[in-house]
Amino acid sequence: MIIQAINNIMDWQSLADKALRGECLSLEEGLTVLDAHHDQMLPLLQAAFQVRRHYYGTKVKLNMIINAKSGLCPEDCGYCSQSIVSTAPVQKYSLLDRETLLAGAREAMARKAGTYCIVASGRGPTPRELDQVVSAVEEIRATMPLKICACLGILKGDQAKRLADAGVHRYNHNLNTSKSNYSSITTTHTYDQRVDTVEQVKRSGMSPCSGVIIGMGETNEEIVEMALALRALDADSIPINFLNAIPGTPLENAGRTPAMKALKVLALFRLICPSKEIRVAGGREVNLRTLQPLALYAANSIFVGDYLTTAGQEITTDHQMIEDLGFEIELNAL
Repeated sequence: MIIQAINNIMDWQSLADKALRGECLSLEEGLTVLDAHHDQMLPLLQAAFQVRRHYYGTKVKLNMIINAKSGLCPEDCGYCSQSIVSTAPVQKYSLLDRETLLAGAREAMARKAGTYCIVASGRGPTPRELDQVVSAVEEIRATMPLKICACLGILKGDQAKRLADAGVHRYNHNLNTSKSNYSSITTTHTYDQRVDTVEQVKRSGMSPCSGVIIGMGETNEEIVEMALALRALDADSIPINFLNAIPGTPLENAGRTPAMKALKVLALFRLICPSKEIRVAGGREVNLRTLQPLALYAANSIFVGDYLTTAGQEITTDHQMIEDLGFEIELNAL
């Protein structure tokens, strides 16, 4: 038993070494991470932390979301409280005006966030909505030391260029799940359309951000496939969401991801996408619960404050968590 445990520890070290050499883990190696016994969690996280420390030291990037347009979405994403099929009692409003978006940017700075994320529901931005976002971004960039991330849905090439020219640093469009699982989650658009938007973002010069939602009926093999797909897509930032099942959505009865499983997923993404920003995103508080601090040994980025329609952790608690770990907040980082 002791010999087997030592062998397992060496296996995790070999995966860290492989990641640091720039070599990609195989599907089988990825499954080994997700299948690891709980008593291997500390050596597994140590392996992930070696890679995280190599690229990011002990710095933590903070991000803040503003729900710039709520509800009113024609898409049928089964996880989302703002979708057309949701009966969840969420606020519904059109795109926030310029002054409100500017006020959100000031709040992001107060929370020590280096990146301000402007997120709007819908299939994609209308011309008027794009004008409003561009105007706000230009003002923010001229007056505040913030990085801007936009998430406005499916983009056309000319729209991506306008956002890039206005000063948007990063654009988020998540793959959400594996290609084989996609039609069970959404039918009003395709996986390939999401990939195409990320490619449009890359061509525009903005930094591509794309991630996943864990806990939507996917298999472990599909989780590894997601990580490999994002490596191939070369996303600079990878938000790892853990489903927060909202009453009134088709996935309202989905169970939470166990905290230990969530940690293995974060370690997996760090080892497969070693140099990328791994961001613990929505559902962090609900799924990781008391193990949230351990997530930062694999991830190097979190959101502070509330998400789109769900509550986040108290901001000072997040700041304290980072301090207690002996880590430090990285300001104005992409």
